[in-house]
Amino acid sequence: MSKIKKQLEKDIKKPKENNLAEEYLNDLKRLKAEFENYQKRTEKEKIEFCKYASESLILKLLNTLDDFERALENSPNDDFAKGVNLILTNFKKILEQEGVKLIKETHFNPYKHEALAHEEGEENKILEEFQKGYTLHDKTIRPSKVKVGKKK
Repeated sequence: MSKIKKQLEKDIKKPKENNLAEEYLNDLKRLKAEFENYQKRTEKEKIEFCKYASESLILKLLNTLDDFERALENSPNDDFAKGVNLILTNFKKILEQEGVKLIKETHFNPYKHEALAHEEGEENKILEEFQKGYTLHDKTIRPSKVKVGKKK
């Protein structure tokens, strides 16, 4: 009888050992999946950081771009205007190479425009632009300040 009892105890212990090994294996698989997700997430965050790292500098440069455009509009003579226009063209080209684009939409988009005034006119049509807006890659970094039409 004792041999049978010992055999039964062995048989009872085996499934527990198998269950424990299976539990460890499942834990290992779960940890591996979590680590892979962590690696993917940090890689994505790193790419996003690099993509938008120059945003604060570009925002400061946009004010200088505005100044060049105003200087060109109010230039006293042709030689000065040609020089400023050359600088402005090169400046815009550099910004474009860095992923900066002018917002050129004709209808109001709250993600790309800031409505400063409303006037009677076609619903949601931009009637006047007070300040140009820009995007960096696909992110609006400075919304256009505009006057928007609305029905009465």
